[in-house]
Amino acid sequence: MPPSIPTRGGSLRRAILVLSLLAVAGAVYGFFYLGSFLVAEDPLQPADAIFVLSGSGMSRPLEGADLYLAGQAPRIVLSRDQQPRGMPGLAERGILFITGAARVHGVFLQLGIPNEAIVIPARIHRNTAEEAVTLREMAADQRWNRVIVVSSAYHLRRAAFAFRRELRGTDVQILMRRTRYEDFEPDQWWRRRRDIRAVVEELPRLVAYVMGLGA
Repeated sequence: MPPSIPTRGGSLRRAILVLSLLAVAGAVYGFFYLGSFLVAEDPLQPADAIFVLSGSGMSRPLEGADLYLAGQAPRIVLSRDQQPRGMPGLAERGILFITGAARVHGVFLQLGIPNEAIVIPARIHRNTAEEAVTLREMAADQRWNRVIVVSSAYHLRRAAFAFRRELRGTDVQILMRRTRYEDFEPDQWWRRRRDIRAVVEELPRLVAYVMGLGA
């Protein structure tokens, strides 16, 4: 009896099986690596300024304060975000409620950071892209060469993309720094609900930025 000849269909099925197994393995690896992927932190170097992104209460400003007090830069910039809802109503009633950059400014003074080292831009930022525009303008005006940008761990990759896209063509180096005052666990992000929420909300925003849809 002549030896059997493998059919083309059998080879195709084996190739599909191998590719399917590789795809599953890649998906599993990608799932576990998602948290670490988002934490795109750079090694620290002395800089001209520390730029603290708005949001996350005091966790980002505290990291910026630590960097300043450690001598990493001679000035610290506090990004301004929009006022919380209801603030105009309090103002109409004569109630002074300090929030945002103004509150952080007071905390910095208590930490021993001199007033002349604290910079609060006049522009109010609605998103990271607008913060990147402000940094580009300030860096050009002040002739900064290197800036440390402080944000939350899960937000670093998107923020890095926004800032480096905005400063493309300049000589300004951006160093991304995560705050140590948030307990996001990138290697085990699927174990806690708040970490899952952070990753699930961040991924589509990152995709939108890469595709040029994020603002």
